[in-house]
Amino acid sequence: MPFHSISGRTTIPFSNILMIGCGKMGGALVSHWMRGGERFTIVDPALDTAPEGARLLRDGSEIAGETFDVVIAAIKPQMVDDILPAYAPMLAEGGYVLSIAAGCSIERLSRVMGGAPVVRVMPNLPSAVGKGVSGLFAGPGAEGAPLAHATAMMKRTGTAVVLENEDMIDRVTAVSGSGPGYVFEIARAYVEAAIALGFPPEDARAMVLGTMDGAIAMALQPDAPDLEELRNSVTSKAGTTAAGLNALNGDAGLTERLRETLEAAYNRAVELR
Repeated sequence: MPFHSISGRTTIPFSNILMIGCGKMGGALVSHWMRGGERFTIVDPALDTAPEGARLLRDGSEIAGETFDVVIAAIKPQMVDDILPAYAPMLAEGGYVLSIAAGCSIERLSRVMGGAPVVRVMPNLPSAVGKGVSGLFAGPGAEGAPLAHATAMMKRTGTAVVLENEDMIDRVTAVSGSGPGYVFEIARAYVEAAIALGFPPEDARAMVLGTMDGAIAMALQPDAPDLEELRNSVTSKAGTTAAGLNALNGDAGLTERLRETLEAAYNRAVELR
């Protein structure tokens, strides 16, 4: 397995944090991050309100001369070179950069931040409800205390795994970072099929999402068998489920399509480096 879980809390004093940008993903994360007691300053000219307790600024010039233990890059990767260099002097000695800028390499981030140590994180949107899945990788100089602190922060949003190399960040992007989009699309198609079978839209949605929720809950039980065995447990020979599964993936078309999906997302993440 190319990664391992880290558990437990950290007492490392990275307490004063500057967050550059706070869009949909940043907003999903920060309210959970703030549960750890760190102080947050957010710079985002487009944000109207910030979570209670965070300081919100429109422009970095308002904090000129201040320093921070952590600078979080929560901006689009194409904005990194233009925006981040102005904040390099604000990173305190011994601090680190935490980046959720998808596809932006540690080498590039460290360069624009004056050689600072960098931890890259790939979170996903369910972090908003504390059900996120995040992958982390630490660059040179960030393997110890910075990585421990970043992992503790990400565990507040759900599951956090530490990766063995930076390429795995892009693979996490393909699987779990982009994954909610795949799940929502599968659910959408499933609901549409239920509607076509004669159910009102609200009933179709409730039945489909309830079925998915229940099936996933069963699969997540500590003593749950593997997914193939679970599938077989509801599939009688020549029965209705078997007929449906044959139509769904009898030619392995669904399996192949999902492989293509992940490969396409991974390849795009590599292009964005």
